[in-house]
Amino acid sequence: MSQERLNNSILENLPAEVIKPSYDRSEVTTGIVHLGIGAFHRAHQAWYTENRIAAGETSWGIVGASLRSAGVRDQLVPQNGLYSVVEKSNAGTKVQIVGAVSDVLVGPENPQQLLELLAQESVRIVSLTITEKGYCHDPASGNLNPQHPDVVHDLANPQAPKSALGYIVGALALRKERGLPGFTVLSCDNLPSNGKLLGKVLVQYAEKVSAELAAWISDNTTTPATMVDRIVPATTDNDRAELEAILGCRDEAAVMAEPFAQWVVEDNFLRGRPEWDKAGATFVDEVEVYELIKLRLLNGSHSMLAYSGYLSGFETVADVMAEPAFNKLALHFMKSEATTSIDVPADFDIAAYQAQLIERFENRALRHRTWQIAMDGSQKIPQRWLGTLRHQLENEGPIEVLSFALANWIRYVSAVDEKGNAIEVSDPLAADLKALCDEHKPQGNDALATAFLAFTPVFGEDLRNSERLHSAVNDWLDKLDAEGTLACVQKHFSSVG
Repeated sequence: MSQERLNNSILENLPAEVIKPSYDRSEVTTGIVHLGIGAFHRAHQAWYTENRIAAGETSWGIVGASLRSAGVRDQLVPQNGLYSVVEKSNAGTKVQIVGAVSDVLVGPENPQQLLELLAQESVRIVSLTITEKGYCHDPASGNLNPQHPDVVHDLANPQAPKSALGYIVGALALRKERGLPGFTVLSCDNLPSNGKLLGKVLVQYAEKVSAELAAWISDNTTTPATMVDRIVPATTDNDRAELEAILGCRDEAAVMAEPFAQWVVEDNFLRGRPEWDKAGATFVDEVEVYELIKLRLLNGSHSMLAYSGYLSGFETVADVMAEPAFNKLALHFMKSEATTSIDVPADFDIAAYQAQLIERFENRALRHRTWQIAMDGSQKIPQRWLGTLRHQLENEGPIEVLSFALANWIRYVSAVDEKGNAIEVSDPLAADLKALCDEHKPQGNDALATAFLAFTPVFGEDLRNSERLHSAVNDWLDKLDAEGTLACVQKHFSSVG
């Protein structure tokens, strides 16, 4: 294995087929701070920004910040912020070195340093990929959760925050105190109306600091809505080894991605923005319908395939889609339940989009693990499934696949698979969900379905009252017990379409 890491000094020695930064990185200044600099940001927003920096927009360099661990900093900083985006498809592999990120800070190591960075006047956009749980909100209501441990901590320790909200409000307070303008806060997480949600929880948090600060933040920030889409599976040791053979050096920060990328953005920026549209982004007045299409079709299908696919013994989404019954199930769900819950724009080719999603899911070059997609289900399900479900219940539409998906999720969070093996459930509510299973499963599936639909942190107050939904989930739980997930899919969905 090569001991040399990717860095500025060896860029010119990389193979000719590798795309490299075409600009002088020393001339790039910081205009964006990104909180939560994980793989998705590096393969998506930073990748779009790289295009614009290369086109001469050098005031939009990125400094990343990790709010938890030092892992990404330790990957990127020894490499001068450089990393590879490796596009994988059934047709082959393309490698691009991205230079848009100049540095990475670790919040817990020096909170004041990150607050001061966010307060710099040159920073005009603060972007976020902190996952659903990072917003410290109640997913069912969309309001700030004032009892969230990070919120409680940050309000008591404003100089050493833990949460994104604590850092952003703290930095805006510094800007107000210093007579500086605010900035645009750009959510790039998969949340419905993510801009409105972010604006709401920021002001609700600030109100707990002072009404005056909350009013100033309302007047001196914008929170545009966005819709982001690119499949970015976790990078494995095998991926890094394969890339090392191409580059001739080690890249510990490499990210894998499909060729497809989409970014729809509400054009509401306080102090300018990169011309991301020239890199392929779409700027619109209203993002919500595109967001719903993506959340309910792509993300909704992904989660459905993740839980049922994992329980069927499949490691990756492509493995799941190689089973014909699952392939039919995915398209059936998109057509019958997800699409019919949305007022699709007349100029949007929904059939082509559905076919494109199936093709993307079938990409065997990407090893997108079902276990990875299954993470944090309690935070994702309200966004990905429940809007569709409520629409169908209100309109007496089909709920067959969503009730099947919920039954599989309930089985998954029991933390035991069909063979009796332990499942490592990664979810902020994992202990509560397992306790529900342990308490109510011995009483039968009727009691189990009742208990879950009454679990308000996920389902809110209304769905427990749906006898139709309860009956459907209970029926699928019985079928899963009797047949197992894979046999259940093969028996009940092989002929759909």
